[in-house]
Amino acid sequence: MKVPMFNRRGFLKTGFWSAVGSLLGIGGQATADSEAYSMHGGDKPALPGAPTSGGMMTVGKVDHARNGFDPTAILTDWETGEIGRLPDGQPLREYNIVAVDKEIEIAPGLFFPAWTYNGRVPGPSLRAVEGDRIRIHFVNHGSHPHTMHFHGIHAARMDGVPGLGQVEPGESFTYEFDAQPFGCHLYHCHSVPLKRHIHKGLYGAFIVDPDPSRHPDHGDAARSRLLGSEENRRWQEFVMVMNGFDTNFDEENEVYAVNTVAHAYANHPIRIERAKPVRLYLVNTTEFDPVNSLHLHANFFDYYDHGTTLTPTLHTVDTIMQCQAQRGILEFSFADHEPGLYMFHAHQSEFVELGWMGFFEVVE
Repeated sequence: MKVPMFNRRGFLKTGFWSAVGSLLGIGGQATADSEAYSMHGGDKPALPGAPTSGGMMTVGKVDHARNGFDPTAILTDWETGEIGRLPDGQPLREYNIVAVDKEIEIAPGLFFPAWTYNGRVPGPSLRAVEGDRIRIHFVNHGSHPHTMHFHGIHAARMDGVPGLGQVEPGESFTYEFDAQPFGCHLYHCHSVPLKRHIHKGLYGAFIVDPDPSRHPDHGDAARSRLLGSEENRRWQEFVMVMNGFDTNFDEENEVYAVNTVAHAYANHPIRIERAKPVRLYLVNTTEFDPVNSLHLHANFFDYYDHGTTLTPTLHTVDTIMQCQAQRGILEFSFADHEPGLYMFHAHQSEFVELGWMGFFEVVE
């Protein structure tokens, strides 16, 4: 039987689950459960008292255990590596990363043939401190040559491009460099064709916390970003990697998400303690679209472009745009808000309808 092809405009015209149903041979039939409501006309909220979004929601549940990762866990799952010291006393962080081919579920019943770092999309959120020596032991168990290219400062031989750190299937390579500059960065495969290796899932966040001793004029701000410090524990920190999926390989995305699963944070809102400020590490890895964005409802934030400053580059904004590989830090608070569900989403409506929308659940 020939599998029908469809594009994102078809998704919008006929409804997400009509298209998925055609793909799966089930005639587009789907029944809303207690945790979701239909993208094509249902009105059953994800939570009691939750606002609706015009019927544009996925139906059913993604099997996170089968995927081997959960979007809720990814929000706060920092990979800090194995910590040691070099002979001269410099802190050393060692990480083990393996590239593997893996089918993942990106919306209920919709599977994508991904290429992954450590079996997840996005890959592990690597976190270090400014000035640490970073040592990444990379093994390629995938079916194609892969690399790890880090957005940061390093030697040419560590650049992770063809001819400089590219790893053939079954082989390995160790990348080593110092963590600099501090900020919100990323890593991704740089093998060619580049657009294929990125959109298949080979990317992840790379966060470098500032060393407060290097920033005496902004010590409090630096300490607040230093994972594990007393000042940092006062914050609620989350990593969000904006991504998209071209399910029929026509170079248009049919699904959009944050941390891979469509409408993950609409079905399971992100819990926020009202009294504690929020810090988002936002990274755009979306292929095939020139810009992605985040809009926060009923609130405003300060923005640190690339996270490389300790004072905001934008004050009091509620929408930020990022091109692919652009990233930054958002800081905001719900301390003066009533408890409840507050929406956030891309401000491209098509992206919202195809999966990029969620809620913060603000609680006392």
